[in-house]
Amino acid sequence: MSSVMPQPETTPIVACTVSRDVQNFGLLIEDMESALGESWGDLGFAEALAFFGQPEAEAMEFIALAMDDTDEDNLVLMGEIIAQAKKRNIKVILIAEDVPPASLHSLLRKGADEFVPYPLPEGELQQAIDHVRAANAPAVVATPTTQLKPGASKDGAVIVSHGLAGGTGATTLAVNLAWELANIDGDASPSVCLIDLDLQFGAVSTFLDLVRREVVYDMLSDTENLDAEIFAQSLLTFDDKLQVLTAPADMLPLDLLGPDDISRVIEMARSHFDYVVIDMPSTLVQWSETVLQAAHVYFATIELDMRSAQNTLRFKRALQSEELPVEKLRYVMNRAPKFTDLSGKSRIKRMAESLDIAIELQLPDGGKPITQGSDHGLPLATSAPKNPLRREIAKLAASIHELKEEQAKAA
Repeated sequence: MSSVMPQPETTPIVACTVSRDVQNFGLLIEDMESALGESWGDLGFAEALAFFGQPEAEAMEFIALAMDDTDEDNLVLMGEIIAQAKKRNIKVILIAEDVPPASLHSLLRKGADEFVPYPLPEGELQQAIDHVRAANAPAVVATPTTQLKPGASKDGAVIVSHGLAGGTGATTLAVNLAWELANIDGDASPSVCLIDLDLQFGAVSTFLDLVRREVVYDMLSDTENLDAEIFAQSLLTFDDKLQVLTAPADMLPLDLLGPDDISRVIEMARSHFDYVVIDMPSTLVQWSETVLQAAHVYFATIELDMRSAQNTLRFKRALQSEELPVEKLRYVMNRAPKFTDLSGKSRIKRMAESLDIAIELQLPDGGKPITQGSDHGLPLATSAPKNPLRREIAKLAASIHELKEEQAKAA
């Protein structure tokens, strides 16, 4: 065992016993030496708090806080030791002999990670050490493997979300609409693929807390050889329900892809999924026409302000000049005024009339829960299920799915 205060040695100190007098816990000394050799030290209660502020404490993995029935008067101090250890991500193993359950309960609630009674049962300390070390180990993120059948032909519906100005909720709509569609009918829900085509600032991965992978770039840069297996390797699964093609890991030029590349990706997704939801960049590029032609419905999100009005007018004129199908556009008013806001409703009507468009969908302002949900990587159905914005998107998903089912029956 090392000296009373842990000192820098050739063997780094990775753990300490903390007690009134460690000699009262002879079995603990034996087990610590058996598990850690010379890489541990011993501290008193007051010394522990001082030691946590030392550079040597940075290498600490855990402390073994030992107490018996004579330490009842030190519960407040021991609670503070546990709290300070937790602040520094140091695990706490509580060793207790003849301590009342109420005292143990209070210390466990302070944040102690493991409890082992004293005298120590055979092998129990080693198991506790293994457990706290496993908790400290970096989590291994498993990349779900998507299985796609070669030659599938689902002929999925393509739904596009395109923000005509920054911050108009296009990604929020795309992510949550895809999630609602993927959960619309329990186990019988349709298959959904969410594709982020904003190669520079795509945020779908952030909204769902998914990693960006190099394999996405590899797939997009060689779409001529795209097959079901390669496409499946590019997808990530969110919560076993939703398949996601994130934006590439690095910021790429939007003209990296051509119309043929985008067409191959969309057709591959359509052949394997019932719905393909696409989040577009705000910028018009050479393959924007490809996405518009493939879309069954194209949501253009705007807000009740001058920038949205001007951009909508320019966007509409650009499409009309190329004789593109503007009838596919469905204008979505983000942060729409409340039902009782008659002035706001009047402004929306005047805006639609001046632009000669129909604003068919009005999404309410969901407030801070929208940002909080995206920051935590969760769809609104999980983070804020009763939020008014979530309810409107759920209604939209239900109407889209109902329409698709009716069309399938008619066919």
